[in-house]
Amino acid sequence: MRKLKLDELNRVDLATFHQQEKLPVVVVLDSVRSMHNVGSVFRTSDGFAVKQLVLCGITAQPPHREIEKTALGATKSVSWTYFELIKEALQKLREDGYRIIAIEQAENSISLNQFQPKNEEKYALIFGNEVNGVSDEAMQMIDYCIEIPQFGTKHSFNIVVSAGIVLWDFFAKLNL
Repeated sequence: MRKLKLDELNRVDLATFHQQEKLPVVVVLDSVRSMHNVGSVFRTSDGFAVKQLVLCGITAQPPHREIEKTALGATKSVSWTYFELIKEALQKLREDGYRIIAIEQAENSISLNQFQPKNEEKYALIFGNEVNGVSDEAMQMIDYCIEIPQFGTKHSFNIVVSAGIVLWDFFAKLNL
């Protein structure tokens, strides 16, 4: 077996990416402190062609070389916006018709494998701070809470791993 070369991957150019249909998902980063995590979520969002990234609170914003180390240019392909207050971001998303979903371990959460997104809906997925998770303020505004099943000794996945798992699940359920 031979690995494909970059020019054999048939990726779209930036202009085509901006015009193509997007996954009806907005990724919300709720005070994510690591710029490497922010960059990696940009890159993952590019890979699944998400609609937009919403950065909130202390989450760093491009341009920044520490974000670019892991984003590898995805800050130019993925549409993004910044809100200082998570409450304002979620209010705007709700007004725009998005279902607000926290990715968190909480009472009455729905296991990711049990959640079935609907093609006619739009979703805003909140990923929280590396230490404190999704803020209490955001948790008061959600429609659903999804939990990723885990079977080991650790309490949680890294935010980037969580984003990859959840975005793949939504992509697979909505597009394949």
